[in-house]
Amino acid sequence: MKEGFRQAMAWLHTWAGLLFGWLLFAIFLTGTLAYFKDEISHWMQPEIPARSVTAETSLTLAQDYLQQHAAGASRWLIDLPDARDPGLTVRWQQAPAKPGERGRFEAKTLDAQTGAEVQGRDSMGGEFFYRFHFQLQMPYPWGRWLSTIAAMVMFVALISGIITHKKIFKDFFTFRPRKGQRSWLDGHNAVGVLVLPFHLMITYSSLVIFMSMVMPASIVASYGSDVRTFYDEVFPASKTPERADVAAPLAAMAPLLSKASEQWSGGHTARLSVSNPGDANATVVLSRAGDRVVHDFGRAVTFNGVTGQMLGSTPEQPLAMAVGGAFYGLHMGHFAGPLLRWLYFICGLAGTAMIGTGLVIWLGKRQLKHAKSGVMPFELRLVEVLNIASMAGLVSAVAVFFLANRLLPVSLAGRADWEVNAFFIAWGLSVAHAMLRPGRKAWIEQLVLGAALFVAVPLINALTTPWNLGVALMQSDWALAGFDLTCLATGLFLAWAAWKMQRAGSTVSVKKPRRETPWPITLEQGAN
Repeated sequence: MKEGFRQAMAWLHTWAGLLFGWLLFAIFLTGTLAYFKDEISHWMQPEIPARSVTAETSLTLAQDYLQQHAAGASRWLIDLPDARDPGLTVRWQQAPAKPGERGRFEAKTLDAQTGAEVQGRDSMGGEFFYRFHFQLQMPYPWGRWLSTIAAMVMFVALISGIITHKKIFKDFFTFRPRKGQRSWLDGHNAVGVLVLPFHLMITYSSLVIFMSMVMPASIVASYGSDVRTFYDEVFPASKTPERADVAAPLAAMAPLLSKASEQWSGGHTARLSVSNPGDANATVVLSRAGDRVVHDFGRAVTFNGVTGQMLGSTPEQPLAMAVGGAFYGLHMGHFAGPLLRWLYFICGLAGTAMIGTGLVIWLGKRQLKHAKSGVMPFELRLVEVLNIASMAGLVSAVAVFFLANRLLPVSLAGRADWEVNAFFIAWGLSVAHAMLRPGRKAWIEQLVLGAALFVAVPLINALTTPWNLGVALMQSDWALAGFDLTCLATGLFLAWAAWKMQRAGSTVSVKKPRRETPWPITLEQGAN
């Protein structure tokens, strides 16, 4: 009975991993890149300089700018720069022309040291990877539903994998190189067990984040079709006071930062919202940054904009919301410093590798049955094409996305959209290439292409902009320098992988001279 149950779990693990493996690989890879979303955005908008200034200095500059350029606005929004996002962003909402209408928003990015306007190139930056990994570039809510279903399948695959491998922890310490299928399975087990807590956390927390969408029964039972009321009660919006139509100068907002920090036991402000600036009923709301593990939804402190007196603070969130906030905070990793963020990144890559090796193992085991005939069934050929395009092709598309940022004209209309279009065009071409070329050759050629593209990223950056690797190192701009160095390291790794695959194929050909089969025999060396 136990063996029957374990076999059933093995079947579930195998097929759940295959049917959603290609999608999960893309979700994990883009989600992993999103841990450095701000750093990627900084590289893709290098015109916004990184400055070492205090939040008080930046806020004073932002207030001076808005008082000069948006004195008659009904609302101001100020996003303060930090160590990861250097931009000082100000937005303001024009007073509505008629009662009941919403005023138009305008936005500017300022130099955090001088307060001068900075025009960054139009780009989605790292936000593209963040949005793609849970929306899949699909209309709302279909992308979220599909990614959530994929997360459910991933969770099932993890649990069934643990049940299936009764010697999973023993296998973790076993790696047999150059053994074909055995080596792939050893690698799959190793990366799976090494960061198993991370895999379980990241998958389960993704389900918690979309819990109200996936399991809305309790909300519907209490609120019926009026779901909006539920969200208004859980996340109450701060009430905006009516204008008194009495002019009054806005107090300096910089001192409010320390007062808010005291309320948060050392937490710092990410955004300020000013209602009715220049009016006697002006209020300033300071919203807390995600600087701790338990994400505190909507935590803010409100001050009188004229006197600077504190008017109120949002209370501590209930236990249930704190638990949800903990899962959200762990999943997003906003609280993480540089070292912990790199650990998140490495664990994410390990999860991506676990999915990729699982797909390779599934195909390799079934290719063994057709090795002698040299004829691969259509369904296996389809899996092979999808494996190549979803892994090597996707990696190359990421490099194309970065290169498009440097090669497209800065003044091009819809430039950000064309960066995304370049990504999907490159990904689509990888599918066509995998269909037209034999499996081994397609793998090697796409890996070599990916290596060349990633190595080209810092080179093209140096040729098209003044922000090359040497300048970034001299200015201690570690985000720009780290991006270029990571691209170089990625290119070298892909070149090594292509070389290993080419070398393994040559070794097999010497051992077993026969007509070339259309798939990578390196996966079949275990049969020798």
